[in-house]
Amino acid sequence: MARAERPAGLTVMEKLMGLVLLAIGALAIYYAVEASEALGSYWLLFTGMGCFLAVIGLAVILAKPE
Repeated sequence: MARAERPAGLTVMEKLMGLVLLAIGALAIYYAVEASEALGSYWLLFTGMGCFLAVIGLAVILAKPE
């Protein structure tokens, strides 16, 4: 049985969404660290969320489409 091909636009949008998630995660990390004094103990929470988004974005970018 032959596999059905995925539309090219779907693959491109998947990679673009991964890039957006990676950028949002990186920005969240940067701004959380920069504003750590104003955020108090919450800066660690925002940094963790930013790391989570960045890792998810990187995984989506590196995922091999089947």
